[in-house]
Amino acid sequence: MEEQNQLFYKDVISPVGQIRVIASDKGLAAIIWEGEDYTRTKLFAPVKKENHPVIVQAEKELEEYFENSRTIFTVPLDFRGTDFQVKVWEALLKVPYGITKTYGDLAKILGDVKAVRAVGGALNKNPISIIVPCHRIIGASGKLTGFAGGLKNKSILLDLEKSFTMPTLF
Repeated sequence: MEEQNQLFYKDVISPVGQIRVIASDKGLAAIIWEGEDYTRTKLFAPVKKENHPVIVQAEKELEEYFENSRTIFTVPLDFRGTDFQVKVWEALLKVPYGITKTYGDLAKILGDVKAVRAVGGALNKNPISIIVPCHRIIGASGKLTGFAGGLKNKSILLDLEKSFTMPTLF
């Protein structure tokens, strides 16, 4: 295995349970839910390295997110998927904090209203949960639908974002 493709990880306790933060030297490659294996994301097993700079940055930013003091992530990302999947994940990054969109909305953003099922398939493979906010995508009826972290965690993330209030300057 080439060194540049090596993945590193750290297990982190969060308000949505233990998550595994996975990074390469290029950027954050995944946030995997507790008990989840790597088959959904098709990543190979990482090596434990808790002090990797990308992991340290991601952990800090996640902590700030859960404290409701961060609405935008700046950690570099290392998307690993098909061209279409990466296009969908990049579109997800444009869904604003605290706002939900439907699968159809996301397909429209991508320029193909007929791609709803394909968009759903790409969302299912999103390896970078929370930071690449697939939790902000809901069903056309407004109901919460599939989420790798479970609907309870999806609800927790959406409620957290709805509770955000801008800090005062005085």
